[in-house]
Formats: sequence, C-alpha cells, structure tokens
Amino acid sequence: MQVAETVLTSFNRDGFALFRGAVPESEIERLAQAVDVLRSAKVVAGMRNLLQRSEFVRDFATSGIAHDLAAKLLGCEPLPVRGILFDKTPGANWYVTWHQDLSIPVSGRVDIDGYGPWSIKDGIDHVQPPAAILENMVSLRIHLDACGERNGPIKFIAGSHLSGVLEPADISRWRDGHAPVTCPAERGDVLAMRPLTLHSSAMAESTEHRRVLHLEYSGANLPEGLEWAQA
Repeated sequence: MQVAETVLTSFNRDGFALFRGAVPESEIERLAQAVDVLRSAKVVAGMRNLLQRSEFVRDFATSGIAHDLAAKLLGCEPLPVRGILFDKTPGANWYVTWHQDLSIPVSGRVDIDGYGPWSIKDGIDHVQPPAAILENMVSLRIHLDACGERNGPIKFIAGSHLSGVLEPADISRWRDGHAPVTCPAERGDVLAMRPLTLHSSAMAESTEHRRVLHLEYSGANLPEGLEWAQA
C-alpha cells in the first residue's frame, strides 16, 4: 500500500491519520463474517484475542493490507500483537474518557524494571511497558461499518503522543487547552493512531452497529524473558 510522504509527516506530527477506502468491500465483508461467527447471540461491546481466535483475522493482520500499512507507518517489519472488536449499539453503549493506550499483551508475567503495573484481560497477561515501546507501535482501526457523528466516533488531541506517558494532570491540561479532532469514518476506511495519542469517544446515539476491528502492531523487541502474546 502506497503512503505519501505528506501523510507520513502528518501522522507522525498529529499521532493519527485516516485512510479512505483502504480495504476493499469484499475483504471487509469477509472480516465482518469472521468476527460475527465468534459472537454469541448476546450483544457484546467488545471481543478480545482475535489474533488467536480467528484464522482469517490473523492472516489479514500478518500478510494483508493492514500489515502493509503498518509497515509503512512504522518503517520496519511490523508484528501484529493484539486484535480487538469494538461495537457500540443501544444494547452495548459506553463513553470513553480521554486516555492513552498504555498496556501490551505478553505471553507470561516476568518482573522487569520499568515494566508495570500488571493486569489480566480475558486470560492474557498485560503490562505497561516503558514509553519507548509504545512509541514504536501503531494501532489500525478497520471500520467494518460506517461510523458517523451519531455513532460515537473516536476523537483525538493532535500531537499529544509527543509528550510521552501523561499524568492525569497533564491529560487535563491537554484536554482543556486543545480542540479535539473528531474522526467519522466510512465502511472500509482505516484509521491509524499512535497508542500514546490522547483519544476519547462519546456514547452512540444511532441504532446502527459500529463494528471496528482494532489491530495493534509493534516494531520493538521486548527485553529477554518477555514475549509478545499476539492476542
């Protein structure tokens, strides 16, 4: 996938970029079918461990359009490390406050200086690594449905990722001192973001699904003893 230098520049400056129509309709439909097969009749807001649970999602993440885009944005061979489905509907709706994505999935707990705190999410160990690891990651949000202004689209504060891991007071200052950028998207669009970019989203007002396949990639090696879980 070709990415213009101007787009790379704006992505590195702002911490996010939208790629219109990046994934063909045929592939979007297959991704949607792959994740829907895993869902129960119960309405759920999200689903983790998709790299382990879906062969099609894993293949898409490791050798498809998303992999190629991640390679361009990271400037190296990307390792897919996490796959999550998000979906906002009237039966599963939530507000997301301003935050950074600070934890990574690993294959097991190993106590190493600079790594922590630890948590377990859906059976997978997660840990907060040093900022240098997070700065060498990119997340791709593949839109399986259109997400308009009434579907709770993600919002960013441009440039916030350049300040590293932020304390709560710093997050408040960024929130109060900078205008957020709302990013509605169409089916097939891919929204790329740095994990350290401050982001938020409102509750959805629409009755339509807002399925987003969230794939995370890393260009960083973990210290000896720790391994990516590829969840």
